[in-house]
Amino acid sequence: MRFAPQPSAQLRLIACLLLTAGVTASPAVSAGCPDRCVCDDQLVVQCAGQHLTSFPVNLPLATRQLIISNNRIVELPPLALNYLSDLVYLDCSNNSLTEVSESTFGNLRKLAYLDLSFNTLHRIEDRTFGPLSSLVMLRMTDNPGLSVIHPDAFAENEALQVLDVSRNNLTFLNITSLIAQPGLRSVGLSGNPWSCQCDTEDLSLWVHLESFKFQGATVCDSPADMQGRRLGEVGIQLRTLCHQTLGSWDYLFFVFIGFVIFAAGTVSAWLMGVVMVLYERYIKKKDDQINLENEDEGDETGHMSRGRKDRNNRSLQTSFTV
Repeated sequence: MRFAPQPSAQLRLIACLLLTAGVTASPAVSAGCPDRCVCDDQLVVQCAGQHLTSFPVNLPLATRQLIISNNRIVELPPLALNYLSDLVYLDCSNNSLTEVSESTFGNLRKLAYLDLSFNTLHRIEDRTFGPLSSLVMLRMTDNPGLSVIHPDAFAENEALQVLDVSRNNLTFLNITSLIAQPGLRSVGLSGNPWSCQCDTEDLSLWVHLESFKFQGATVCDSPADMQGRRLGEVGIQLRTLCHQTLGSWDYLFFVFIGFVIFAAGTVSAWLMGVVMVLYERYIKKKDDQINLENEDEGDETGHMSRGRKDRNNRSLQTSFTV
């Protein structure tokens, strides 16, 4: 059996402060203690290294600190775990847990420390840790199959200060929700096979700009020309490569767009020419019609004048004759 490393003195100090700061321990609802576990008057239940294959039963409901590390537990049952509403510290390291979800921690509003290291987790889904509004420290190291962490897995953990996902199988990590956490001061990313390509650009730049937050050496595993280089060192290079380099498809796209623009311009010019020709013909025809009408009116007026003149002459001749 593999044994998870014991928490450092700093982590123990933080845990003690979390257990004692500002909250008075409530009296135990149940005086019982699970088989093969040790319970003390400080509401600490110690079940580490007892070869347990299932989550312990008959836990005191007022338990503040639960340690079930170094066992073979395969599941954290939401129904049993969420009765422990006063739980502040939970160590599940070095077990056989395959998954956790939002319902797993649905009622643990006071939980501040959670250790899921040395398990067999494969993915972390959306809002898995959403109910843990008081979570300060989260350790998920040494899960060899853990390759996917949902972008919003930590979106609601505004109290989070320490996150360690070292030595997993992560090649990519969406940091949108992480960079929005105001109190985050320590992040462990080392030991993962990071793929230093365009998808990792934001993560690389974050490591470069805020290197003081990151613990351990975080290096690229692929592609071959990036292998072994520190993640923070390739951020600027990735930004240049991902935003300026044009591939063959990009050039084909530009050629296609150019052809479309040229064809559209040609067709537009031809249509404009046709319209102008038709308009000129229309105007000329209109002018010709107006001229003909004017000539017809002139001819009629001339005939009328000559008719009046002839009548007048005949009248004069008749008068002289008389």
